[in-house]
Amino acid sequence: MNLTSQIRIALAATACAALAACGDQPASSPTQPAAPQAATQAASPAAIAAEAKGFTVGSEMNVRRVFVFFDPQCPHCAALWQAAKPLRSQARFTWIPVGLMNPTSTTQGATILAASDPVAAMDRHESLLSAKQGGIPPEGDVEAQRAAIASNTALMNRYGFGGVPVIVANHAVTGEVVVREGSMATAALATALGLQVPAGN
Repeated sequence: MNLTSQIRIALAATACAALAACGDQPASSPTQPAAPQAATQAASPAAIAAEAKGFTVGSEMNVRRVFVFFDPQCPHCAALWQAAKPLRSQARFTWIPVGLMNPTSTTQGATILAASDPVAAMDRHESLLSAKQGGIPPEGDVEAQRAAIASNTALMNRYGFGGVPVIVANHAVTGEVVVREGSMATAALATALGLQVPAGN
C-alpha cells in the first residue's frame, strides 16, 4: 500500500469517527469534540458574559440569562434550539457558536454572527439542515467573525466541557450555577433552569 492510499484510509476513518460521535448518540447526549481537555477554570455565567461572543434570543431586559455553547453542525444543538423556544419569555438565551465538528462549523457560526438578524439566520440555518441542504451558506463579513468563533471554542475548552450543546446559567430560584451538557426537551430544560414548564410540554 502506497503512502497516498494510507493517507486516504486515515482520512476516511477520521470522518467516520466524527459522524459516529454525532449521529449515533441519543438525543440527550452532547456531540463530542475530537479531544476534550481538562478544565483549567470553573464555568460561570458572569465569566462567559464577559468573554464569549454570541447572539441573544429573548428580551434584553430579562435578568435571567442562559448561555448555550453550540456547534452549527450539531444535530443535538438543533434540537435544543427548538426546545428552548417556548422558554424565551422567561429568560434571555445567549447562543455562543463554536467550531468543533469540522471547518463548516466555523464558517456557519461566523455567518450567523455576521448576520444583521442572527436569530433569523439561525432559524434559516436549521431549516436548511432539516431539509438536508447543508445549512446556511457563507454570507456577510464572515472573515471578521472567525476569530470570535476560535475564541469561543478556546473558552469552552478551558472549561473542559465534553461536547455540545452546553448550557450554563444561574438557577432562577436558587441562584446556583447550572451546567448541563447535551440536549433536553422543553420541560426538562425548564426544570433544570428553575423556570415554569410551559403548558403542553
